[in-house]
Amino acid sequence: MSRIQLRDGRPVIVDRMPVEHYENFPVASILLPRRLVPAVEAIYAFARGADDVADEGDALPEQRLAELAGYEAALDEIAAGRTPSSPMFARLAAVVAEFRLDLQPLHDLLSAFRQDVVTTRYPDYAALLDYCRRSADPVGRLMLALYCVDGERNLREADAVCTALQLINFWQDVGIDIVKGRIYLPQEDLQRFGVEEADIVAQADTPAWRALIAFEVERARALMLRGAPLATRLPGRIGWELRLVIQGGLRILERIERARYDVFRRRPQLGKRDYLVMGWRALRM
Repeated sequence: MSRIQLRDGRPVIVDRMPVEHYENFPVASILLPRRLVPAVEAIYAFARGADDVADEGDALPEQRLAELAGYEAALDEIAAGRTPSSPMFARLAAVVAEFRLDLQPLHDLLSAFRQDVVTTRYPDYAALLDYCRRSADPVGRLMLALYCVDGERNLREADAVCTALQLINFWQDVGIDIVKGRIYLPQEDLQRFGVEEADIVAQADTPAWRALIAFEVERARALMLRGAPLATRLPGRIGWELRLVIQGGLRILERIERARYDVFRRRPQLGKRDYLVMGWRALRM
């Protein structure tokens, strides 16, 4: 994957990085039609590269923002009908042209990644949802576009599923995020349940903490179930893919509950038995 840096004030491709795990994309799924693999990989490479710019390494914030500006510049080239010189962006341009993709979801992703550079706290749930709208929902919208099933109702339910998945990932990774100096739990919720930031730093497993995470788990579950009808309505592989994604998210929530909300010491992870349960539940949806 290409990486961008500024030289003489201009974005330049300087090296290549391996494509690594990006949890929002079903790149390796056996349910993904082979004809869509190059398209999904191209979008994945863009998202993974930009996410790494925002989140990995020890670059200063201004350097990260400058590199992300290079990604924006490449999207502008694609929008103007030009093919960027970078192989990564050239592949993306070909996918955009072939599937007539709207570029706004890609701009939204970059907006969220820029926010990750400068924002470490969220005052309320509405602010967190706005972040998820740009960090998670674009993935679902792009996948629906690739499958040509991006009607308004489908988009609305896909947004619910993607935002739920993002929230579940946040609640699963509270202990990891605090090490990076980030707290995605809304500040209004911390105050409501009497949890201090110092409690999170100290990994304090208190009744107040358990009540807070129980509340967030139920909120994420309700959002996931709101979008779940999409999986049973979509035909073929995309429907089955989505069934498994939904069941995976719900299973993580169950794991959080079984750990009595102590995500610090028992970070919820899925094992072989969980996948069997998910498959059975997907069949019964």
